[in-house]
Amino acid sequence: MKLSTFAVTAAAVPGALAWGGFGHITVGYLASNFVSPATTTYLQALLRNDTGDYLAGVSTWADSIRYTKWGRFTSDFHFIDAKDDPPQYCGVDFERDCKKDRGCVVSALHNYTTRMLDVAGELPPWERAIAAKFVVHFVGDIHQPLHTENVARGGNGIPVLFDGRRFNLHHVWDTSIAEKLVGGVRRRGPYPEAKRWADELTREINDGKYATDRIDWLRSANLSDPVATAMAWASEANAHVCTVVLPEGPNAIRGQELGAEYYEAAAPVIEVQVARAGYRLAAWLDLIVSSLKTESLSEDL
Repeated sequence: MKLSTFAVTAAAVPGALAWGGFGHITVGYLASNFVSPATTTYLQALLRNDTGDYLAGVSTWADSIRYTKWGRFTSDFHFIDAKDDPPQYCGVDFERDCKKDRGCVVSALHNYTTRMLDVAGELPPWERAIAAKFVVHFVGDIHQPLHTENVARGGNGIPVLFDGRRFNLHHVWDTSIAEKLVGGVRRRGPYPEAKRWADELTREINDGKYATDRIDWLRSANLSDPVATAMAWASEANAHVCTVVLPEGPNAIRGQELGAEYYEAAAPVIEVQVARAGYRLAAWLDLIVSSLKTESLSEDL
């Protein structure tokens, strides 16, 4: 896995983005609703953005550079290819499924979390800012079930219909279901709809249907072991492949219309996974910034 970082201007991205740009932006807004004031201050300074969009605005950056000459080495960082057999068996194994030479989303989240922490104090702010952008994005990616699945390249090789339009299954889980869930999203400006959805999910997490679940969502978050943390999240997402994504296997879903009964089963999974991603991202960033503050205080003493 290549560990170097780089400065690069975001470029246009062909094809669908993970979670779609809309999903990632929602996760960014949701996290910004839950991070501590100290984390907000630190990240706004690091990312040079003092607006409420400071996380949402960088949430799709990792997708925008993966197709460039400079960022091509990051292409495998967005997923982990679970070599399981849905629906008979779902499960992710780090040693088996994370490419030894090119890495995966689990090793990438570990790497860029470590770079954000910069224990040795060797990285300039711009490199820590790049690491933060990757962390924001990869926490989102790891919650998309088909970013934790190897079958048909994570569903990219399974043609389907959604409300009469032709897509592949991965696109449906990245984009179509989430956009239908909120009543549609403007192609060139998803930020208002993403902010509105994030605020709705924030209310559900604080006082609504997820209020009793949110404590359990953070039980696996352990800054001293990012790999174990990421694997817990990946395994949770991957379990949905057997129960909801491919409940009768890949061949049964090929060419099928997914905008009706399938959508009704899948939409709640999309919602809870986006909610978990945003809430966990906030907690992960808080842990990182809290550790940085502790290190700074120790040095002052």
